[in-house]
Amino acid sequence: MSLLTVGTMAYDALETPFGKTDRILGGAATYIALSASYHVAKSNIVSVVGADFEQAHLDLLKSKGADLEGVQIIKNGKTFFWSGKYHLDMNTRDTIDTQLNVLADFNPTVPEAYKDAKYLMLGNLMPSIQQQVLDQLPQRPKLVVLDTMNFWMDNCWDDLVEALKGVDVLTINDEEARQMSGEYSLVKGAKKIMTMGPKYLIIKKGEHGALLFHEEQIFSAPALPLEEVFDPTGAGDTFAGGFIGYLAKTDDISFENMKRAVIWGSAMASFTVEKFGTERIANLTNEEINERLEEFKALVSVDIQLV
Repeated sequence: MSLLTVGTMAYDALETPFGKTDRILGGAATYIALSASYHVAKSNIVSVVGADFEQAHLDLLKSKGADLEGVQIIKNGKTFFWSGKYHLDMNTRDTIDTQLNVLADFNPTVPEAYKDAKYLMLGNLMPSIQQQVLDQLPQRPKLVVLDTMNFWMDNCWDDLVEALKGVDVLTINDEEARQMSGEYSLVKGAKKIMTMGPKYLIIKKGEHGALLFHEEQIFSAPALPLEEVFDPTGAGDTFAGGFIGYLAKTDDISFENMKRAVIWGSAMASFTVEKFGTERIANLTNEEINERLEEFKALVSVDIQLV
């Protein structure tokens, strides 16, 4: 089923308690496409990069089934760059440097071949750009998923509220859910957020798993306890790619199937944090994925007798 992703393709410089990198492949669209590739043979990307974006990284995405016709390459521009340092707990980080570069003037154009998208993933990006992509589709996709963050809540609130009206699923973390709703209780907050447009809400809680909300239904998915976490960067985007990739493959957007998609997203994210950047997620085998899914099944499966 046709999958369209809009998001950043970027370079990151990272420092964690386990090491340091100067310039590695990153960006929401990159992680989403790589993660989704284990479900769909082909996906389409709308993004923008500069002339410094390496051909090897374009080739990597193409080898994973990504169609890059919608990626603008600005000849005299530089690719979006982010640098950050993670604290010892790996849940908090400091932004060292953010260079929007070509992203500052990004005006997305959806190619004609992409406009029949059945599944749309609006990756973490300026809400106005997310809305522009949705507005260019002549028919509303079967499912629209939007990811956002507190930076856009702080700086583009009105645009974000407008964009939320047209989405089916919103993915945010627990801190962002509390900020967006003004509620400390995630259950109360979820109810408020879903009145803003999304029918489904996923609240990611890092090492504590994820929650899926729909009307009065709640599903709690665990995170896999890992011996080592090298780099959390891109874990949320990898989750999103595994989630929507599974839904696109199965073409089933029922709540029951979304629960499976959340487990898939969690499994894919658990791989990403084991290495820096996209290194781990780009080269998985089916055997590794199946073993990881079995571990998740063991975490969530229990036979209990009622009184």
